[in-house]
This record gives sequence, structure tokens and C-alpha cells, in this order.
Amino acid sequence: MDRIDATRRSMLALGTAAAATPWLGAAPAQARPATGSLDELGITELRGRMDEGRLDAAWLTRYYLDRIERIDPLLRAVIEVNPEALREARRLDAGRRRRGPLHGMPVLLKDLVETADRMHTTAGSLALEGLRPARDATVAARLRAAGAVILGKTNLSEWAGGMSLTHHAGWSARGGQTRNPYKLDRSPNESSSGTAAATAANLCVAGIGTETNGSIIDPASANCVVGVKPTVGLVGRGGVIPGVPSQDSVGPIARTVRDAAILLGVLVGIDERDPATEASRGHFHRDYTRFLDADGLRGARIGIPRAVYFGYSDHADEIAERAIATLRAAGATVVDPADIPTAEQLEDLPSSKIVQVYEIKRALNAYLAGAPGDHPRGLAELIAFNRAHSDRELRYVRQDGLEAVHQLDFTESEYREALATNHRLSRAEGIDAVLRRFRLDALVMPTTGPPAKIDLVRGDSYGGGASTPAALAGYPAISVPAGFAFGLPVGLTFMGTAWSEPTLLRLAYAYEQAGRVRRAPTYRPADVGL
Repeated sequence: MDRIDATRRSMLALGTAAAATPWLGAAPAQARPATGSLDELGITELRGRMDEGRLDAAWLTRYYLDRIERIDPLLRAVIEVNPEALREARRLDAGRRRRGPLHGMPVLLKDLVETADRMHTTAGSLALEGLRPARDATVAARLRAAGAVILGKTNLSEWAGGMSLTHHAGWSARGGQTRNPYKLDRSPNESSSGTAAATAANLCVAGIGTETNGSIIDPASANCVVGVKPTVGLVGRGGVIPGVPSQDSVGPIARTVRDAAILLGVLVGIDERDPATEASRGHFHRDYTRFLDADGLRGARIGIPRAVYFGYSDHADEIAERAIATLRAAGATVVDPADIPTAEQLEDLPSSKIVQVYEIKRALNAYLAGAPGDHPRGLAELIAFNRAHSDRELRYVRQDGLEAVHQLDFTESEYREALATNHRLSRAEGIDAVLRRFRLDALVMPTTGPPAKIDLVRGDSYGGGASTPAALAGYPAISVPAGFAFGLPVGLTFMGTAWSEPTLLRLAYAYEQAGRVRRAPTYRPADVGL
């Protein structure tokens, strides 16, 4: 089963979603476990059942493959399933070696992450169909070593959103349009949309996303899951199709903070293919679950950056205010306001565009030139390929983003000056300045507003969000479910300084335990109203 067949994708029409919802959550009778549905169970619970002999990796893998078969035609979150997934699971069941922390756990990878198997790695582009690297990406290799079953690849905004200057979250020529499982006419938000939607819909235990600016935390918010965008350099990016290397992160998307922490401990460490990870020496931890504390907000100092990060959505503001009340009730000292001094500058920074153009151009040209197989060898050839296949590649999305990167160029001195400006305004004069001034452990703000309607012709609307300061700084951020506006999810972002993942996970976990917001999706069809 190399790809999910188009005929199976059309098995369920969007218009029948409401009628289909009652059976979407359960496996067929012959496959249903005696212990009941496994939906919403986390790694710890599933591993416990395995240890008790009530579950094995092969059964769990079949369970998720069945859910993908039945539910993903609604969502188009999974671009491809791994034809070797069951074989990998059976090998784990038969093995006698020490079980890793992810033993038997089926995970999905964003289609930027290379795997040395029968799956493709394409960034959602038809131009890279058939690309099968000889070596796993570092994160894929670490997942396998920890016992995970690589279940498949997830859809994304083609070329991680770099294809077009218009916002088309979750659309790729290869995968089509990913839909939000909470309301099927809504955007899944940003380029790790397939991973977030699939995780929310219980099509896997958890998944891997990537972020340049908002591409983990925004879809986590829109799909009511937890997204961890690590400090740049904490997780190796070897074998991951690049975007803007000074900002690119690889991180976990999961239904709970605990599961995200387990995955993060597997992913971190020095990567020989990613020099940025050298800076993580002495900063990474193999077990982030030891920082989780349900009482972790007591005595914490939390800042609320009102300027820029509130006010763009009444619904997001209302949900954030309730979340702030929860933080206070859990024992945190809330400093409000605690504005980032450079917030307005960061949102429309000319130096940011220089850095993006300079880095994308060089990183993508280098990747295409070195990747195996018959495909475009650089941006010029990629643009020509898209024009030659415009009936599919450019059906909805223009490639003005790729063309702008190809046409523009800056000198190395212009780039270095721009990068220094980005870092100064986002770090010393930005996040670190407000943390230091008010002696804060973290900043908290709404991740983004409720997901907007999908508009394939004009592109999705995007009203604001919390991602830019951490993106430009290369600092960590975690989005946790915070509430719903008319059934549409909204997340809360915890943001901190470099290498502050232990603190952010502690705070996010304590908030999650106090708020208990997460609920499974209902796959509502399009209707009138919000």
C-alpha cells in the first residue's frame, strides 16, 4: 500500500460527516479490543497494557491503520501510509532486546522527514514523488531506535508554506487539502497541519511536525493538541527538507503534554548532520517527564504580553482570560501586562524577509542538488516543473513565493546584518528583556484565533498569533489546548528563553491538569455561522 488510493479517499463524502460521526470512533467489531476503545489513550497507558499482555504493537498498528482507512478520507491528513508498518510492529513484538520508551507506538511524520523505506519524502510536491533517501533523517532514526513504528507521512502546506505568498494551510498538490477534524470546512492552520489533524483524530499515538514560524504551535491550537516548538539546535534536522535554518525546529505534536515530553526526550541530542545541535550540549535531557508536576504553577511568575498578542480575536481573548484565571488559581503570580518591548517591530521586520530569502534560496538549492533520484535540481528547475504541471501544482496555489525567493538575492553582509537584527530585537531586546525585567519564568498568550474557513481560491485568512518572537529568536514555545469558540479550538502558548523546555513543560503540564480542556473531535460538516 504505497499510497492511500484516491478511490478510498472518496469513500466518505463531506456531506455525510454528521451521520458518520457515531461510528468514526470505534474499530470494526472483529477488531475491537476486549478492553474497549483505545482512542485518547496516551503512551503511558498503552505501554501499560502492553506490559500486562493485553496489547501488542501489531494490534495497535492495525488499529490505527484501520482508523486511517475509515476516517482520513474526511481529513486528508495522511499523505501516505508505510507499507512496512505491520512488519515493523511484528518485529518489535518478536524482539527480545530491551524495550525503548516508544516501544510499539505508531507515530506519523510530516512529509519533510526522510525515511529510508518504501515511502516518499516530497514536501507535498509532485516534483519529488519517487524520492526515497538511502538514510533515515536523524529524528526518524531516533524514533525507530526508541521502538516507535513509523506509521506514515502527513500532509502539509506544500514546501512548508513557501510555495505561495497567499496563505493555503494544509494544501499540497500531492495530498490535497487537509481539513480540521472539529469542523470540516475550517483550516487546520499552518504547515504541520496534517500531523496535528491526524493526532487530534486519533490516527496515531503522536506525530512529528516542523516549525519555521508558527507551523507547530498554530496547528496544535487549531486541532486541540499539544505542540512543542523546541529551541533551534535542541533537535537535529539532518535529513529534514529545510526552510529557514536559523529558525527551523523539529518537534512533537501529541494529545497530552506528557506524551509530547516523552517524544521530546527521544528526539534531542547531538546530530552529526546538523551543526546547530552542538550548542545543545549540557542543555538537553533524555527524560523530560521528570519535569512534569501537576503543582508546577505554584510560585511561578507568568507574564502576559498584551501588546500585539491580544486584541486580534475576541474569541481568543476571552479564552485566554479564562486561562489566566486558571493560572492564578493554580498558584502562579501573573504579571499583567508584561509586554515584549519590540513586539510591534517584530511583526513586520524588513530584516526578517532578507533572512528568509537568503536562507531558503541556499538551503533548498543545496537540498535539491544533493537529493537522490530524478527530480528538479534547484529552484529554477522546480519552478519550471510546476509550470509544466500547472493543472495540478498550480490549480489553486500560485508559486509566487518560490519565484520571489528565486528572483531576489542579498549579499552575505546584508544577510548577516539582518540576522543580527532579528536576534537582537527578538532576544536581548525582546523575550529576554521582558523576562529579566519582571523576573518571569515564561510568557503566556493565546496561540492564535479560532481556525478560519478554508478558501482554496483566495487563501485562508490569518488574523494574528503568538509565534513570531520565538520564531525569530530560535526560542522554545509550547501550545496547549485552552478552550473552544463555538466548537472551534483555541490554544494557549507558553514561551521562554533558550533551552527553557523543562520549565515550559512543567508550566504547560500543570495548566493542562488544571484546565482539562482537550476533547476528541466531532467531524462537523460545513454549516452557517462561525
